[in-house]
Amino acid sequence: MSDTPPFVHLHVHTQYSLLDGAMKVGEMCAAAAADGQTAAAITDHGNLFGAVDFFLAAKKHGLKPIIGCEVYLAPTTLTDKRHQIGLPQTYHLVLLATNEIGYKNLLSLVSTGYLEGFYYKPRIDKRVLAERAEGLIGLSSCLGGEIPRLLRAGDLDGARRAAAEYRQILGEGNFYLELQRHGLAEQEQVNQGLIALGAELGIPLVATNDCHYLARETAPAHEILMCLQQSTTRSDPNRWRYATDALYFRSRAEMAELFADVPEALANTVAIAKRCTFELDTHHTYLPSFAIPAGFARPIDYLRHLAEAGLVQRLASRPPIRHPRADYERQLDHELAIIEQTGFPGYFLIVWDFVRYAKAHAIPVGPGRGSAAGSLVAYCLGITDLDPLPYDLLFERFLNPERVSMPDIDMDFCMDRRGEVFDYVRTKYSVEKGYGKEAVAQIITFGTMQARAILRDVGRVLEVPYAECDRLAKLVPNELGITLKEALEREPRLRELAKEDERIAEVVRYALDLEGLNRHASTHAAGVVIGDRPLREYTPLFVTPEGDVVTQYDKRFVEKVGLVKFDFLGLKTLTVIDQAVKLANEERHATGVPPLVLADLTLDDPATYELLCRGDNTGIFQLESSGIREYLLKLQPRRFEDIIALVALYRPGPLGSGMVEDFIDCKHG
Repeated sequence: MSDTPPFVHLHVHTQYSLLDGAMKVGEMCAAAAADGQTAAAITDHGNLFGAVDFFLAAKKHGLKPIIGCEVYLAPTTLTDKRHQIGLPQTYHLVLLATNEIGYKNLLSLVSTGYLEGFYYKPRIDKRVLAERAEGLIGLSSCLGGEIPRLLRAGDLDGARRAAAEYRQILGEGNFYLELQRHGLAEQEQVNQGLIALGAELGIPLVATNDCHYLARETAPAHEILMCLQQSTTRSDPNRWRYATDALYFRSRAEMAELFADVPEALANTVAIAKRCTFELDTHHTYLPSFAIPAGFARPIDYLRHLAEAGLVQRLASRPPIRHPRADYERQLDHELAIIEQTGFPGYFLIVWDFVRYAKAHAIPVGPGRGSAAGSLVAYCLGITDLDPLPYDLLFERFLNPERVSMPDIDMDFCMDRRGEVFDYVRTKYSVEKGYGKEAVAQIITFGTMQARAILRDVGRVLEVPYAECDRLAKLVPNELGITLKEALEREPRLRELAKEDERIAEVVRYALDLEGLNRHASTHAAGVVIGDRPLREYTPLFVTPEGDVVTQYDKRFVEKVGLVKFDFLGLKTLTVIDQAVKLANEERHATGVPPLVLADLTLDDPATYELLCRGDNTGIFQLESSGIREYLLKLQPRRFEDIIALVALYRPGPLGSGMVEDFIDCKHG
């Protein structure tokens, strides 16, 4: 292998080219490293969904990561959303970021494709490309590129003009004519034209493989994936298909053999990789700002003012029982000092602001959950409604100066009105700051092909009767996250069916290849990011079919690039409670009884505990499963601390170790 010329893949589609790419980024990077490659690029179709995932995986495998995208170019302008007779809907163009400016420009271009240019595909045009060309290298792309299309049509003059235009837009030395060899006759015709064009115009050549899957053997599974994309069957004669099985992650040796006649095209892959020096910054946090009112010099001063006023109000309405006032004041000072030290006053003020808005507009808000319930500051601000001192909750579990990480306050809102809170935040922290809708966005999430679903999907493509596929899928144990491989190891009948029936064996074989790939993009149920400027400076943006602006990086990776995530959870329980209180108060009003106020309800109502002791727990948040009902009957809770303990213990570790039974035995002596 040491005699094999170096080579870098610069045209790669991963599973983030949804229902088209069949490579997971980790597997691709491992293959590149094993082959002695020193760098690799990611160039998914029209998006940067996988850029951070790929960057981290490449670093893990000792590769230089090159972040890129195969963008879609509108044949006229991105605002022209009509089908042009005689023109394709889009042209393809590969763009690679060489430095931070190029990366930021790529973020902006890809965002523009979704926010402004979407017409079947996220499109940009040459005008916006010219405005954002600095720091980018362009490759003429596959047969779907403008120059290859013109060459295929025999329009040499048009190809010459297009090549010169791309060189002018991207700058001298930043545009390459891309040679690919997938065994297609028309591709060889185009390659000869590209080589001649390069010699005539002085535009360098580069060799790529249009990688969509890891190995040639995976091509049939990739064909199944393409059928899923088109909602069709493998036998459909009219479906679109790739006319080659060579779209795999070829080795250096294979590429050297394929392009032995144009060694400069191979050498240029390495030259391009050397120029791509961008390193993703994963060590900074970009906190949004909160506008403090006049009279306060710093955010911490205003936060202290609000917290101290809130403490007075809290203690007046609910006098402390177990702790003197001095303990509260001491704890408040302690927490505020840590919040100032870690730089998060603005974070608390923003959460306080949107919780205050919700409560002022009668939008039901949860009392708090998770480690934030240990914060007295959060309690004094009205973010949570649980006094942490009587329960000895630790603030340091929420925010620890010895291990600084972003605080994470999960806020529950009424399911029906959660959107109102989001609209308020977007208006205040984006629209009113002159950023349109671009400084506040929800977060993307990806649905993946899970074991049961992919068996049914593959079966449908192969036209195996649904009843048989359904029976097969139901043999997969109903366990969260179980893989098909694990199911085959544990379920003898599943293995037997695959041995007995070649059709079932084929379904299982392809399902194993496709399991775990991304299937679709949607909006995360809770995650929201608020930026200190337009988010496209940190993350590319995506628009869902419903019109929601969301980040292209998922919740793991928005935090990696320094954005602050807030969780707005829509909780049906709050909606039900709100409706129940309204109904109760209608009746109370009719009979002259004072209205019911949730905050005034005590936690020691004997009738409530009697219900729980009888196992009458249907519809009670976190206590409604059949499993926890069994433990309620055994525990016989008579005080709030019993419920705290049971909810804390009802999780896989304690359940599997027998701790729950031990606790119940101890409680009963």
